[in-house]
Formats: sequence, structure tokens, C-alpha cells
Amino acid sequence: MENENRPRPEPHYVPLQPAQRIPLDSRKVAQRLDFTGTPTTPHRTVRRRPSPHSVQRHGVAAGDRFIPDRTSAENWRARFDLTPSKHEAEKDVNNDNARLYCQILRNELLASPGTSSPLVPSATRTTPQTPVYTFSGSVTPKKKSSQRRGRVEAAYSHTRSPLSKASQDLLLSPRKAHRSIPEAPYKVLDAPDLQDDFYLNLLDWSKSNLLSVALGPSIYLWNGETGQVSKLLELPRHRADHLVTSVSFSEDGERLAVGTSLGAIELWDVNTTKLLRRLKSHTARVASIAWNKECIATGSRDNSILIHDLRQLDCTAKQFSGHTQEVCGLKWSPDYTYLASGGNDNKCHVWSLHSDKPTYTYEAHVAAVKALAWSPYQRGVVATGGGTADQTIRFWNALSGAELSCVKTGSQVCNVLFSTTSNELVSSHGYSQNYIRVWAFPRMQELARLSGHTFRVLYMVCHINVCVCVCVCVRP
Repeated sequence: MENENRPRPEPHYVPLQPAQRIPLDSRKVAQRLDFTGTPTTPHRTVRRRPSPHSVQRHGVAAGDRFIPDRTSAENWRARFDLTPSKHEAEKDVNNDNARLYCQILRNELLASPGTSSPLVPSATRTTPQTPVYTFSGSVTPKKKSSQRRGRVEAAYSHTRSPLSKASQDLLLSPRKAHRSIPEAPYKVLDAPDLQDDFYLNLLDWSKSNLLSVALGPSIYLWNGETGQVSKLLELPRHRADHLVTSVSFSEDGERLAVGTSLGAIELWDVNTTKLLRRLKSHTARVASIAWNKECIATGSRDNSILIHDLRQLDCTAKQFSGHTQEVCGLKWSPDYTYLASGGNDNKCHVWSLHSDKPTYTYEAHVAAVKALAWSPYQRGVVATGGGTADQTIRFWNALSGAELSCVKTGSQVCNVLFSTTSNELVSSHGYSQNYIRVWAFPRMQELARLSGHTFRVLYMVCHINVCVCVCVCVRP
């Protein structure tokens, strides 16, 4: 108790010495740090007189504030990690504005040379993991670069912009326009009595912007410029099953070839709405038609393919017999050298007019092959799509017979079309997703997935001059 009541002595305060102030020149400070991480001028180490309350830290006396020891590079180091995180890289991989902004920051803050080069996607950008600011004891004096200062003054001498010349060139450089694929249709047409049959081809679009749709025994034309609808023909109803099973416009868009369920082929003039010619060669329904200038290739349920030359009185010029079931798909190559045919026997044949036997036969599909398309950019490349049990799109080289690639779509492939304006592919699907998908060819990266249809998209055509598709689904 006596010790607790004893008066305590007053604390003794030791005055601290004021910190030594070093006059700094702003120009010299700017030259001391090089953004590559190497100091350009020697640094002075400022030390304070130790106080009684100081402690020894790493062999250096510390006072009332911490003064780093710059003799070792590991004691004090400022690091800047300019590489975006994985989440940000995946988020901005397709954001051109974000990459442009990041590149301008590099130009202005780091003054890195060669920044006028094209932008690199953020997901693939490689930034060296080295510290930007590094203080170390071993320094090497560096001479002033008057040449670099002259270049900077020349860049800023004729402009009022605060940005450097490299950033201005980057902003003025042409950039790829942003691709926007609309998800909603711009027009919806009603198509009653449309047949729900996977093997038929009841839709086509002419060069003169006329859309033909087969509705039961009739064919209607829709004018894409005026929006008017007119009736082209109606088959005689002497039999209940006398229906239109396929349509195809000629290359000039003036004639329309019509296949019927009785095996007949009719040629109609769309301007005068008159019948020009009737051909009777098949013994079963004609499910597919393909034009080759003045020749017509037709595929039927009688398992045969006929080539009709309209310049001759007897139109039947050649017959191909290779399928064992109905021929539901026919497509000529862009140079009209080869004919690709797909059938319900899960096979795809490539034919040449110089031979009666198929040049190549592809048997990789395990379902009916109706979807066929030739690439307009790579000669000899043909795409094939399989039915419900297959659900794949395969690419073949018709010049060598090799399979190039295969993509699993997860649903029935009803149609495939190559774009005439860009290297892309459009596919329509049935069971069970009913999607319309846009792919980037040849890497087959999905660009868009349109899910507006509630039933399978059986028929699809693309305009020859513009990138517009017409897709038709059948409601039960």
C-alpha cells in the first residue's frame, strides 16, 4: 500500500530531432524512376538519429517514423500488376472498348513503345510479371535523353489534346464494327396447311426477292419488297394425296420447279403464273430439287436421282442410283462441278456429271441426312447434318474425301446454310431444342442461339444478296 501511495516521478521526454529536409528538383525526381524498374540516378539514404525509444529492425535504427533502407531491393518495393484477373479477362474478352481503354492507359502511364499496334484481346494478353517500381542499392547513372524529349515535344507541339500521339492514332484507327444479331423476327407470316414432314423442301427464296411457300396442294408467293401475297398455282384435287412436296427457283428467279407427291415435276413462270412444262419421270414423290443453270436434279422416294436437261426435248439426261431409301437432300457445288445428295439411308454421296457412280460416299451419320450446304469460300467443302438419332454437323472435303470436323448440336439438324456475306453458318434444329444457331466457320464457335420457335424448324432459306433467313416451323 505504501508503494502505491508514493508519488510517481514526472516522465522524461526526449526531444526528437527534426527530419533532414532534402531539396528536390521536380525534373530530377521524374528522372529517378524508370518504368522498367531500374533507377536512373543514385539515391541518398536518409538516416535519423536513434531515440531512446527506438528499436532495432533488421539492423537499422528506426525512429518515430519508418524510413526504408534502399540498399536492398527486398526491403521496400512497389508492385503494379497490370494483368487483369481471370474473371475480368473472360468478361471483357469481346469488349473492344475495354481493350482500347486499357491500351490508352498503357500509352499514357507507362509510355511503352509500339502502342500503335493492333489491340490484343484481353484474354490472350501477356504482361510480364515484373515490378514497375523497384528501389535497390546498385544503381547506374543514366544520361539525359534529349532525343526522346524532342520526340515528345514534337508530338505535343501541333495538338491540343492531352493524349500522346500514339493514343491519338489508336483512337483514329479503324475498328471492327460491333456485330449484333437480332433475336426477335422482324416479320411473322401465317402458313396454314404446311406439311409437318422432315423429308420435304417446301420453301425457297428467289433472286428477285420472291418467297415461295407450299401449303398443301397450293403455292403462294410473298413479295419481300411490297409485302403482297399472291397465289401461283393449285394442283387438281382428283386425289386427296396430290400435294406439293418440293419447290426450287431457277438461278435468274423467273421460273419455279415444283415437285408433287405423284412423282411429277412442273415448271412455272412466276411473272405470268403459267405452266411452262410438265415432266413425269419418277414413280414416287419428289422430295428435293436443285438447279444447275439449264439442268435440274431431282431426288425421289423411288431412291433415284435424275438430271433433266431442259434444252432437250427428252429432258432425262442422266440417272444416279446409289441410295437405298428416299433422297431428301440435293445441293450443287458453287461451280456446279459436284452434286451432294443426302438420303434416309443415313448416307451422303458426292456425284460428278462425268461418272454414273458416286465420287465419294460418307457413312458417318447414323440418321437421315437432309441438311446439305457447300461453302462459298473454300472449294470442295460440304457440310452435312444428321437427324434425331445423329444430331451432328460434319464437314467434308469433296476433293479428297476426308472428314474435316464434326460438331455435336444436341438436337435434330433440319437445315444448314452458309452465309454469302461472311464466313458463317446457320443451322435450324428440331427435336428437341427447336433452335436456330449461328456459327463462325471453320472454328464452329457459336455466335447466337435463337429460341423463338416452339416446334421444330423444318424449313429454312437464306436470301442470295442479303443476310436474311426465313425459317418455318409447323404447329400441330
